[in-house]
Amino acid sequence: MHSASNLQQADQAQGLRKIMGSRPIQVIGITGGKGGVGKTNVSVNLAVSLAKMGRRVMLMDADLGLANVDVLLGLHAKANLSHVFSGEAELRDILLDGPGGIKIVPASSGTQHMTQLSNSEHAGLIRGFSELAIDTDVLIVDTAAGISDTVVNFLRACQHVVMVVCDEPTSITDAYALMKLLERDHGIDHFRILANMIQTPRQGQELFVKLSRVTDRFLDVGLQYMGGVPFDMQVRQAVRKQKAVVDAYPSSQIARAFGQLAKQVDNWPIPTGASGHMEFFLEQLLAGNQ
Repeated sequence: MHSASNLQQADQAQGLRKIMGSRPIQVIGITGGKGGVGKTNVSVNLAVSLAKMGRRVMLMDADLGLANVDVLLGLHAKANLSHVFSGEAELRDILLDGPGGIKIVPASSGTQHMTQLSNSEHAGLIRGFSELAIDTDVLIVDTAAGISDTVVNFLRACQHVVMVVCDEPTSITDAYALMKLLERDHGIDHFRILANMIQTPRQGQELFVKLSRVTDRFLDVGLQYMGGVPFDMQVRQAVRKQKAVVDAYPSSQIARAFGQLAKQVDNWPIPTGASGHMEFFLEQLLAGNQ
């Protein structure tokens, strides 16, 4: 016997297939386990770099308790995801125009409740996305730090999970803990590793090897090294200017690194079946909250 909420969720999932366009879309989750590894900086600059290549990009700030994508870019959100969940606003009303034409879905900041969503709140998010009439090639989901249910739900709905790590023991152990949880409980067995704030390319490779040794021994997962983003003081200067570093310092080493990453991401395969469409991301998100 189905509960009312299960029937409601089934109706929404069915409705999505009718409402959403059938264009394939890349859905990329940017995560890292711990805070301070530069996830949001990676998300923003990757989004802008892809937009520079002519891709239509939506960046979703999925850090529902400590939003910072809009702050990083000097944008002022009059409303955010919390207003969508409460029914006070529609998703299209809260979208922000970011640099390079990227669309940003802002999250709320300092709202503890937002880190654990109810079924009806997830349903509100699904409904909001289903009513959007915006063509998107890439959806980048910038998750919160940690391994909360909300972080896991977002990641299990993504086609590609990018694990941002830096050369600190806590970064490696937290990335490992998140991969273990995703593999053991959700069957996610492929991760793309991005070494951030590295001094040399070799340091990035060694960091990847260090992480691989641990996962090879204890987990049944495949890791793929995306490359590294160099440590650059211009990142801090760009943050002060509230600009993406690829815009503030386009000829810098780090801007070139993000350009290379964007080209790589653009060549990732897009699933040709249902899992390549926006509604798959939303249905997975919904299923993860049941």
